[in-house]
Amino acid sequence: MNNNRRITLNTKKNIVVEFTDERIIPAGGLAVVGAILGKSDFIKKLNRMDVTANRSQHQIKNGDIVLTYLGMLCMGKPYFEAVHEMDDDRDFYKAALGITRSIPSEETLRQRMDDIGDSLRKTILEENVDMLLANRIQPTPLPNGLIPVDIDVTPMDNSKSKKEGVSRTYKGFDGYAPMMAYIGTEGYAINFELREGKQHCQNGTVEFLQETVELCRRLTDKPLLVRLDSGNDSIDNVAVLIDAGCFFIIKRNLRRESRDGWFEMAKQYCQDISSPRDGKTVYIGSDWKTASSKRFDRDFTLRAGYEITERTIDKYGQFNLVPEVEVETWWTNLGDPDREIIKLYHAHGECEQFHSEVKTDMDLERLPSGKFATNALILELGMIAYNILRMIGQHTIGGRTPRQKRDVRRRRLRTVIGNLIMMASHITTHARQLIMGLGRSNTWRHTFADICQKYAVATI
Repeated sequence: MNNNRRITLNTKKNIVVEFTDERIIPAGGLAVVGAILGKSDFIKKLNRMDVTANRSQHQIKNGDIVLTYLGMLCMGKPYFEAVHEMDDDRDFYKAALGITRSIPSEETLRQRMDDIGDSLRKTILEENVDMLLANRIQPTPLPNGLIPVDIDVTPMDNSKSKKEGVSRTYKGFDGYAPMMAYIGTEGYAINFELREGKQHCQNGTVEFLQETVELCRRLTDKPLLVRLDSGNDSIDNVAVLIDAGCFFIIKRNLRRESRDGWFEMAKQYCQDISSPRDGKTVYIGSDWKTASSKRFDRDFTLRAGYEITERTIDKYGQFNLVPEVEVETWWTNLGDPDREIIKLYHAHGECEQFHSEVKTDMDLERLPSGKFATNALILELGMIAYNILRMIGQHTIGGRTPRQKRDVRRRRLRTVIGNLIMMASHITTHARQLIMGLGRSNTWRHTFADICQKYAVATI
């Protein structure tokens, strides 16, 4: 690199751009990422695992591979070629992330991720929980004391690619359809599972539910409220949740049930009737239904809450020749009032925001590998990176955080990456220490220092 290069920008005051030999790192926040990962035995376990049985022992350990990739994910750069951004100051990135030997090349990173594939799924899920526990993270409950667990399928658009497992999703494009589970009002990731786009959302969900509840029990001993949408309206799911002692709200799929039948029942028995405006009547209540699970050979009598809306006049004031009737129903084992059940289920829609942060803020929608098992590994590592960013973001609420337009309960991952991970730092070494200098013009420096103090970053 030509360090003597100078460019003058003609502005009111001429600005000179020049290359120097100073160590200014654009991603100083990775030091916190390394500190969080360093509190678990995840990397030690990876180093003891042999995922390349048919090849000679590699000099770069599995732990270094995974640490490098987690650093890339926390920067929102999951594509293998992004590893080259660490080329110009490898010593800092090794120190920040706790890499013991070397940062891999793009080719080595891609090849080793292919070798690892889906062999680490169980280990990653367990270590994700251990990481949260090691950093004293406990999911925040709802006002009623229940811990929400939101589970949903979200299609990921990978159109115009020939990746393994990419197929037509229910959204009408080619891609994957992973199932994701989040816990707490903050939305910590507890379980991610990559699925082919054509796979029905209920296929494999019983096992996913059992796995997720077990992970949640390791993280908290508080009662769980599991929320699912109508794609997972299955009595098999109900059987799993009842056996696990969980509360649940599952939106029902009416299938062949008559909407008119529900409407006639509501007009006859419903006691909570309201008219928000002229021509609109809302009936809210509960009924009891019997359903059978063939898989578990059991019968259940369950509460089925309903919200039925009749519109004789549309929102524009136009009279309908035939009244429009909309029926929404839910399975639940909660004893709360009907309106509270509806409110609790509507809050389930917040997990769409979590999906958006994974797919957009972390740029994980178009997964980078052509192999399904490798993309499954990437999504599972993305779960760990997501939680690291969420932990950092939650610690920025209140305190000396720069003034915001409005109060927030949760910091979006894009904000965390932009303001705290991609934080420019001036790097010097003194007395065998690596010193990160934060400029006085950085308004987030005090918040960053507080986060470093919380996670006891040894390199600062």
